[in-house]
Amino acid sequence: MLRSLHSIPGLLAALLVMLLAISGATLALNPTLERLRTPPPAAGEVTVAQLAGRLAGQLSGIEQLRRTPSGTLIVYHNQDGQALASSVDPRTGAVLGPYTPSALARWIKELHRSLFLDTPGHLVSALGALAMLLLSVSGAALLARRAGGWAKLLRPLRGSFSQRWHAEVGRLTLLGLLLSALSGLYLSAATLGLIAEGDRSEPPFPIQVSAGPALPVARLVALQALDLNDLEELVYPDPGTPGDLYSLRTHSGEGQVDPASGSLLAFQPYTDAQRVWSFIYQLHTGEGLWWLGLLLGVCALGVPLMSITGLWLWWRRPRNAATLDDNSPAHSADCVILVGSESNSTWGFARTLHQALVAAGRQVHSAPMNQFSDYPKARQLLILTATHGDGDAPASASSFLDRLRQHPPAPTLQCAVLGFGDRQFPRFCGFADQVQNALDASDAQRLLPPENIHRQSPQEFQRWGQALGRALDLPLDLQHQARARPSHEWQLVESVAYGDQVQAPTRILRFKAADSRGQRQPSFQAGDLVGILPPGTAQPRFYSLASCSSDGVLEICVRKHPGGLCSGMLHALPEGALIRGFIQPNPQFRPPQGQQPVILIGAGTGIAPLAGFIRGNRARQPMHLYWGGRHPASDFLYEPELKGYLADQRLTALRAAFSQVQEPGYVQDRLLADALAVRRLVEKGAQVLVCGSRDMARGVIQALDEVLAPLNLSVLTLKAQGRYREDVY
Repeated sequence: MLRSLHSIPGLLAALLVMLLAISGATLALNPTLERLRTPPPAAGEVTVAQLAGRLAGQLSGIEQLRRTPSGTLIVYHNQDGQALASSVDPRTGAVLGPYTPSALARWIKELHRSLFLDTPGHLVSALGALAMLLLSVSGAALLARRAGGWAKLLRPLRGSFSQRWHAEVGRLTLLGLLLSALSGLYLSAATLGLIAEGDRSEPPFPIQVSAGPALPVARLVALQALDLNDLEELVYPDPGTPGDLYSLRTHSGEGQVDPASGSLLAFQPYTDAQRVWSFIYQLHTGEGLWWLGLLLGVCALGVPLMSITGLWLWWRRPRNAATLDDNSPAHSADCVILVGSESNSTWGFARTLHQALVAAGRQVHSAPMNQFSDYPKARQLLILTATHGDGDAPASASSFLDRLRQHPPAPTLQCAVLGFGDRQFPRFCGFADQVQNALDASDAQRLLPPENIHRQSPQEFQRWGQALGRALDLPLDLQHQARARPSHEWQLVESVAYGDQVQAPTRILRFKAADSRGQRQPSFQAGDLVGILPPGTAQPRFYSLASCSSDGVLEICVRKHPGGLCSGMLHALPEGALIRGFIQPNPQFRPPQGQQPVILIGAGTGIAPLAGFIRGNRARQPMHLYWGGRHPASDFLYEPELKGYLADQRLTALRAAFSQVQEPGYVQDRLLADALAVRRLVEKGAQVLVCGSRDMARGVIQALDEVLAPLNLSVLTLKAQGRYREDVY
């Protein structure tokens, strides 16, 4: 519901909102430009009488003196029967030149206010402001829900490039857009007569006017007491009308000035309605508050970017059931696959599963989770779902739980839930957990224990498929191949061997870009992944990079696994041999910028990206490495390099643990032993980066929860703050 409240007004009013935002941003620059052209005098520096006296010595036939809210001073005068307008320096009274209002600014203002359609146009602009208000409020609510609550609204965001840009720009511009939308709605309502506009009525004409000759304007007492910055307009008396008065309008009200005595007559302060209208007009336009106008203009410029990224995200959401070959009707299928996806990526895995089941002779129906209903002939229900934000339903599953409550599955239906997500989120695959809990609360049977896939890993999906095949007594081999990516060739230039003596052969492999006939080499950072295709399979194996492209090498750390196709191939490579692969960015797994300390935790080959972070730490940011291996004499990976990093202070401290020594220990033991030091680092704002096996990561979480307990913190809290990130396998 909340997502629909946000997306539907955005889709319907995208062009109108962009038009209003761009025109509003252009108009918002005017106060700043005026301020730069004619800076106002300091308070008390110049009075209206002083300025008027200076002008009287330069110009004849002065009829009116007007000061815009942004400080531009304009004098209207008559010379030889010709009406003229001149800009004036407010400090000195010097005439700067003819004043000509900008025709372009007037055109843009009319476009912004009414689209050149008069009253109907004002109504359309009001609808645009209303759409902007709905988008701002619903967007803020969605952002808070994605971040895990309003208190976490300023925490780092994750997601695809478009998702992060859309959310980050929205977060930065939210207050400005809310202010523009609310003030615009008020002004539109006033223009349309729905609320009081605060029209200024003329002050009553004074009954008694002093007799005698008119004083010079510089000697008028009322103008001598009025600071120039408080002036809005001064209209001079008509020389041809005996007894005519000066008409004065200030920030606080309107009145008249007796030209003979200089006294202020019949002054009428503005009403509350007039003051409210003027204040809201100032908030909307920035006139008189040039800095606010500049901020509102910058915020408005975010609207086109959010509109484009929002339309892109909407377009990429799944609409209807996937167009799959042999997609059996729901009423006749014996196996149903339901998919919850935010940006269609989960559908690729569902398609692989669908095709494998059809090839095995099953009648399969695949559909979005929102289309869940009764399946009279189904024996199995397989649910593949992503999670949106902090445990929320993705777009195509937003109504699934309600539909499940309305149509409980048959007791004979066997169900399996597979979640897709990123372990960096505090509630990894949180919606998949909700789905499993809802199914458990119904009469449905469990076909498999619930499983979760980290970062769409094809290997984890294949292992789940093997378990599913055993449960169904079918030969399933889910060889999922993501969209092909541009690949590149690298040539092995160095191989450093470790671990042979402890039966854990490991290699640090360094490659250089091969001659690829002018093909541009990819850019990468330490912590990114390289996907390498082993012989005889279409599924890439991913390795964390220990180098960045500026190092001139592509460096990985590979342990040889029994029967491992890719690791065996890489260990057998002779120098000069070529490999082909592609780069997969991993921007969520990198140390922060700045001088906050970083705690690096890893075991085995998980040291690779951590060593890369240390190598690139030329700013000497405090980095503390906790790492576990088997034996220091055999598999102390990167030992020479780490000693060099300690010497040149790129590495602050190294705490290693080995499991096959006289006093064995693991990396989590080192953390517990250093509990006090770790707590101090966390109190200083440290970020924790963990790389290695999933079992190691679980042990690290348990140890850190124990270490952080005296601070009333946990790993879950650090994850929510964006200060705990994993790359586990």
